Amino acid sequence: MLRYLTAGESHGKTLIALVDGFPAGVTVDVEAINVELRRRQGGYGRGGRQRIETDAVNILSGIWKGITLGGPIGLEVPNRDYKLERLDDLPRPRPGHADLTGAIKFLGSIRGVLERASARETAVRVAAGALAKQLLAQFDISVIGYVVELGGERIEPVDVPYDRLRSIRDQSELYGLNLARDEAIKQLIDAAGKDGDTLGGIVEVRVDGLPFGLGSHAQWDCKLDGKLAQAVMSVQAIKGVEIGLGFEAARRRGSQVHDPIQYDAAQRNGPGLGYVRPTNNAGGIEGGMTNGQTLVVRAAMKPISTLARPLESINLETKQKQEASYERSDVCAVPAASVIVENVVAFEIAAAFIDKFGGDNLSEMKARYELFLKMARER
Repeated sequence: MLRYLTAGESHGKTLIALVDGFPAGVTVDVEAINVELRRRQGGYGRGGRQRIETDAVNILSGIWKGITLGGPIGLEVPNRDYKLERLDDLPRPRPGHADLTGAIKFLGSIRGVLERASARETAVRVAAGALAKQLLAQFDISVIGYVVELGGERIEPVDVPYDRLRSIRDQSELYGLNLARDEAIKQLIDAAGKDGDTLGGIVEVRVDGLPFGLGSHAQWDCKLDGKLAQAVMSVQAIKGVEIGLGFEAARRRGSQVHDPIQYDAAQRNGPGLGYVRPTNNAGGIEGGMTNGQTLVVRAAMKPISTLARPLESINLETKQKQEASYERSDVCAVPAASVIVENVVAFEIAAAFIDKFGGDNLSEMKARYELFLKMARER
């Protein structure tokens, strides 16, 4: 079973992820992980910390001569800006953060809660996902995340071949798929910043090349859509997750929702085994399992909770009304969220892939995968 745990605080010395269950025999490209970490730090609307930190991963264990060994892999992302012991506590909790609820839950300080609750923790989740993508690439599975809405404004993807989408996304300061929309939406972000406000948005992730049968219908906690929803919803500031049509499916009749099943013998040798659909409203999952179509996951990110013009709060000592405390923050982190969601989705897909095809070693996994495809085609 592929899984990971994270440790570290926003203003501590380092962040660590311990990845367990990763197969042996995968050559690791450290720079590819660092590219994802840099993308997470980018995007229009970010705050001051991104000019201080230059994230890069250190691999602490589980690799020899650049190849995974099958044991736990330790991933470290150091914090350049660490000063936790020198920081004072926040006297006034910020609406929308974990400040008040965490301080009461643990009967302690706000500072002790906010540093761990910070989205800074997602740096090592991105590193773990970037590692997982290197396993998926061995099976021609690709994952891409991008922004489809920001500040209430849609960013409709341009109609181009799939192999050009990544290039367009990487040229965009918003990590969208329509460069013509960038300037107008950057102006929205600038206006929100001048008002001391923040903006949220919606990100989308698509996964191509998936075979049938990742996940399971047999138990509620084995359903892949449930695991994806939990992983994505756990990202800080995410308030909603949907797959395929999502909430729109509730507004339509069944005949306008479910995807007809067709067969194309020319695609028989692909991971979809020749089964095709004229639509993909299910978003690539039926009954908790992948159905050979493109997986489509969307996540709604609320506006950042820390406002330069703070909302009303109270002083926890005096219980008197005051403005909420202010900590250095972003105006908009939706582009960064697209990177985080992309990588947590990739990790869950890799975990489901290992569950299905098992094996302690990459060669063993490839043999099992090919055997499954052969037997499924005969089916």
